[in-house]
Amino acid sequence: MRRDLLAARREMDPGERGRAGSAVRDTLTALPWLAMGGTVACYYSVGTEPDTRKLVAALWKRGTYVLLPVFLPDGNLDWAAYEGPDGLEPAGHGLLEPTGHRYGTGALATADAVVCPALAVDRSGGRLGRGAGCYDRALALRGPHCPAIAVVYDGELVEAVPGEEHDLRVDAVVTPGGGLRVFDSGVWPTGRG
Repeated sequence: MRRDLLAARREMDPGERGRAGSAVRDTLTALPWLAMGGTVACYYSVGTEPDTRKLVAALWKRGTYVLLPVFLPDGNLDWAAYEGPDGLEPAGHGLLEPTGHRYGTGALATADAVVCPALAVDRSGGRLGRGAGCYDRALALRGPHCPAIAVVYDGELVEAVPGEEHDLRVDAVVTPGGGLRVFDSGVWPTGRG
């Protein structure tokens, strides 16, 4: 399934990827509780991933404290503040990572939301990642009122994804054409989107 999803992403028109990023940004910045202050941990997209760079820039410009991941040698994620595009440096696998102060692997305990990558999400919130488990480990450290929001392309919201005991579900998913879909997780901010 991962191989097929990655192949479909490679075949996607770059213009379509750009439009997808704009739609994701517009959907998430329309949530006042997400876009106005607080702390949002977000991935900084690379390659064929759904674009989150526009979202990161928009949140940051509005005064939201944005944390980006820093991949550690042991496969866990550290977190550092996004301080604009000049505060990023190339890292392995084509990634860009923030150069500022690192807050540790437990930084998600105080975040208001986590926007995470996925290859697919199923209709009950099951998330299929790339298989390394780094986001599953990171999501396990978030606070009890911190929703996890996955970003996928429209065709990647599927009926079911394979899962294992350690795989964590997300609380919502955003697709460019379908907007926001919130799952019945009990974590989503009531009356806020």
